[in-house]
Amino acid sequence: MLGLKLPTDPRWVNIAEKNISDILTDHAFCEQKACSNAISIIVLFPELSGMVKELMQIAQEELDHFKQVHDKLTERGFVMGRERKDEYVNELYSFVRKGHVRDIMLVDRLLFSAMIEARSCERFKILSENIKDPDLAAFYHELMISEAGHYTTFLKLAKENAKGQDVDKRWQEFLDFEGKIIEKYGKKQTMHG
Repeated sequence: MLGLKLPTDPRWVNIAEKNISDILTDHAFCEQKACSNAISIIVLFPELSGMVKELMQIAQEELDHFKQVHDKLTERGFVMGRERKDEYVNELYSFVRKGHVRDIMLVDRLLFSAMIEARSCERFKILSENIKDPDLAAFYHELMISEAGHYTTFLKLAKENAKGQDVDKRWQEFLDFEGKIIEKYGKKQTMHG
């Protein structure tokens, strides 16, 4: 369903399990950024009322996920660490076309968002199926389902707002680009790293 060109090596879970505090901290910041991303698209395109309504729902869900991840941290006696630069997201963002007409920038921004949700969904699936902690396995299974919904919503919104653009072609370009950059990631105790 996701169409990712390169799957995450399942051994990434071993890195995650050895660094639960780091993974949960990084994950919390990912959820906070996902909320901010949805809000920033709303701010840039407030006239698209139907899209705004759907993005408000996503922003609320991402903020709730942030709270849930933070709760997992504190339940385990951890304190949320400092935010680290998300090199994967920054590199993926470099593929977003900027300085074009609004319609092109909107479609790219929505596809960028869909790509992050797709990779997060895939990582959550790997965690839910392989992590030894039953509580976190169930937690990540639930989040995987939610991320899949966000992924499909962003793709749908890109198609609804395409105004003649070939969204499927551009999505394939995103998948190809992400497939090349993801080769460098999956070796650190971060959600995308």
